[in-house]
Amino acid sequence: MSDALTIRAITRQDYDRWLPLWDGYNAFYGRSGATALPAEVTATTWSRFFDAYEPVHAVVAESGGTLLGLAHYLFHRTTTAIAPLCYLNDLFTADAARGKGVGRALIEAVYDEARRAGSPRVYWQTHETNTVAQALYDKVAERSGFIVYRKTM
Repeated sequence: MSDALTIRAITRQDYDRWLPLWDGYNAFYGRSGATALPAEVTATTWSRFFDAYEPVHAVVAESGGTLLGLAHYLFHRTTTAIAPLCYLNDLFTADAARGKGVGRALIEAVYDEARRAGSPRVYWQTHETNTVAQALYDKVAERSGFIVYRKTM
């Protein structure tokens, strides 16, 4: 990357550059083709970033006018702390930006937002097969040891 990397809050004008990253993120996790998210989910996700009543936020990584990555995060209450926790819901970088510090910069930006909000913890999940991402995550956070269970309704 010859141009400086900027991490910033997403704006409404970013939609056309955000959407390919969002689609890439969903494809990475097998949500494409017949299993793609409904368009309504994408539209609702996008609108939540700009709704002051929603706890969902987004930052993007930009260089030379190109969006290279995204991070979506949200704040939620918990029974183990007074201040809300920060959940890093989605993190994705374009293929060309991998291994160049974009993912780390996005994580650090979420850490900064969590500190500003008084959140005592940032946490996230990744798939057990996502070993490339885990190499970064092991450098910037600690594994909690928790196993995730879920039931689709």
